[in-house]
Amino acid sequence: MPSSSVLPQKRGSEIGSSAGKRQITIKQTPEEEARAKDYFQPHIFDDNFKQDLKKQIADSQPYRWGTIQNLIDDDLLRNVRREIISEISFKKKETDIYKVFQSGDLANLSGMTKQDLERLPSLYKLRSAIYSQTFRDYVSYVTGCGKLSGVKTDMSINTYSKGCHLLTHDDVIGSRRVSFILYMPEPGKTWKPHYGGSLRLFGSVVPNVPRSDYYCKLTPQFNQLAFFTVQPGLSFHDVEEVRVDKQRLSIQGWFHIPQAGEDGYIPGEQERTEAKSTLQQLESKELKEYDYPKIQYNELPLLETQELCTLVGKESEYLSTLDLEYLQKYMNPSLLTAGSIERLNNIFAEESVVDVHMFLSEEYLGDLRKQMKQLELNEYPGMPQKQDQVVFPWKLAVPPHKQRYCYIDGLQKQNIDSAQSLAQINLVKPLELPNFELTKNIFELLKPQVAQRLEEARASNPSLTSIHDVSIRLCELASFFKSVSFKKWLMAVTGLRPTHDQVLARRFRPGHDFTLASKLDLTTDDRLLDGLLEATLNLTPSSGWESGEFGGYELCMGTDEPEAEETAEEGLNEDEAAIYKASGEDSVVYESQACWNKLSLMYRDSSVLKFVKYVSFNAPGSRWDVSCGWLCAKDESEESGLINQTARNCLIIYKNKTNLLRPARLISSQLARPIMTSAVDTLSSKLDSLKLQAPPAIQGSFPDYNTVDLCRNYIANQLSELTGVDASIAYQSLEWSLVLENGDLIVPLPRLRLKGDLVALAKELAEKFPLGGYLKKVHPEGKTLALVRWVKASVL
Repeated sequence: MPSSSVLPQKRGSEIGSSAGKRQITIKQTPEEEARAKDYFQPHIFDDNFKQDLKKQIADSQPYRWGTIQNLIDDDLLRNVRREIISEISFKKKETDIYKVFQSGDLANLSGMTKQDLERLPSLYKLRSAIYSQTFRDYVSYVTGCGKLSGVKTDMSINTYSKGCHLLTHDDVIGSRRVSFILYMPEPGKTWKPHYGGSLRLFGSVVPNVPRSDYYCKLTPQFNQLAFFTVQPGLSFHDVEEVRVDKQRLSIQGWFHIPQAGEDGYIPGEQERTEAKSTLQQLESKELKEYDYPKIQYNELPLLETQELCTLVGKESEYLSTLDLEYLQKYMNPSLLTAGSIERLNNIFAEESVVDVHMFLSEEYLGDLRKQMKQLELNEYPGMPQKQDQVVFPWKLAVPPHKQRYCYIDGLQKQNIDSAQSLAQINLVKPLELPNFELTKNIFELLKPQVAQRLEEARASNPSLTSIHDVSIRLCELASFFKSVSFKKWLMAVTGLRPTHDQVLARRFRPGHDFTLASKLDLTTDDRLLDGLLEATLNLTPSSGWESGEFGGYELCMGTDEPEAEETAEEGLNEDEAAIYKASGEDSVVYESQACWNKLSLMYRDSSVLKFVKYVSFNAPGSRWDVSCGWLCAKDESEESGLINQTARNCLIIYKNKTNLLRPARLISSQLARPIMTSAVDTLSSKLDSLKLQAPPAIQGSFPDYNTVDLCRNYIANQLSELTGVDASIAYQSLEWSLVLENGDLIVPLPRLRLKGDLVALAKELAEKFPLGGYLKKVHPEGKTLALVRWVKASVL
């Protein structure tokens, strides 16, 4: 991972209400306002120029946008550039959606201090000019966007160097009305299209669903302004990756809608805009109909389900002789021994994730790696660059403000380039089940035609290679992951019984492909666990991915809603160029670089986000993988509410499948298993002997037969009484400390959504917290409350 700040931005916090937030304002003096026009080049105020620009914007596609060359006085802008280079330092910011260098000590020009003004006089003049009444009226006239605020400003300095990029988004955040970028690459030199770094604009299939291919792009030049009206669901754009060792310096900013007391202020206008924000549209059920591939976990065939059900609790009988014979055709034989399966099971039980290296056997792989390397060097036809170049059975994942990659899903060809064709697929056509064997057969049938075309092309280049044979092998592997035999091995390793599945073969092309972080979107079913069992077989043949600098890595991060709310109010807000800010509040719980022949098994719930980082244009090749997901059944004894007959009248201690030395939210609390029992008459009688009372149960815990949850419930309820915070929130806020042998729990107070001096509050809570029979010590540690349990996680 190339940077300590690679976590997805908290898009939710960018769109929160501005009520109660610090407002950043600028007040032009009459003298500054009078001088503002002198800071621009005079030709832009010519009536004919203004009329032509206004018409160009009105006629522009895919939405209203415009550009002005030679906008600012040349000497002034050159001085601005010199000040930035000499006085401002930049720090790399990287998330799922961008990589950019941002000014570390001047993240937003709208908050310039007196000291800033003294060392950045030209930059101050530029800011005054851009937000002057003169230029605001100018922008309002040529765009037809309406009045613009003179008190709310929003500018930041960014530099894009080699590898930097910003993926597709629409800039709809808060009160933004017009977005602008003033470019400052090296003056006197032409920035060429093959350098990258262009502003690319995207049309829409329907509102809020951008097309996969950009409509047009603007190659930036010194002293050029690009600007457009921020239009919810329409103004999609990105910044193409910079491909060369050059700096593309720019000032990014927004004009906002008029604020209360200003001319043009309309009560409720900002709230109506926020309701159409990108985040809310990303979460809209209706718009998810336009997502491909569909996140659709198909129920396993009845006979397959019945066979898996018969194996529950019979670990030694999971794999028959026939199963082993089938699995040995694909898998490394060492992974099929009882010892290996037990070791993997123990790791998965502790970590809820396990990496299996050398998963496929060398015999099965043969020369596949060499073949894939050859393909990437001499692909024929060339690697697809646009949606219509992706040839079935390969398809393109859309829309691009969520994802882009090539995939095989074992389904028929689908036309998804228009609203009408999408509606027909979603509403008219029958539901189809994946069939990778059929897809493989299609490849086999087409093989003679492909071979003939390839032979003709090789007349000019004997090294040309078709993707055809690689596609056949990927379909074979997809079928393997859908087999009953593999699911039995999966049960043995994870202890989970799959009930539904989805398998995709994927290719992430350099300079194109990625997935953005998103929560699991699972339907509620009381029979199923609340998370997803996932497997990713990484088959990237090229080397050199280890640093993460080329992207292509898969990363999981734990989120915490209380923390997100705190960040929204106290740190990140829409006044501060939020689209370019990253948050370090979330925690990386798993990371895997692109590599060869590694299977990653993981169970995660909705609190864990996952993404594949954009693959750089300069990457050594594509990232290839087979991605699988399974919904899994709840433990039958838990589902029925009964304790197994052998454990009746026993105290059962459960152990969550989580590594307690890392953020403990990677796995649902539903995924628990008995690890030891103690022959006592009943839990209640044992509690009586300890003179303890069981606290009220909290959803997601098992205090009836788990001493750990018994203690956690007590703590959560006491916190609720002391602070007024809901007990369920307090329960979810509890974490294990690193001093696990002491049985310590900690409560990070920010997660309780409490305001004020949290250090003082921790001291007060420590003094007032009742120890009772559950705790032997409570003490403050900064903003954290540490609690030492009296009841240990062991047999009572």
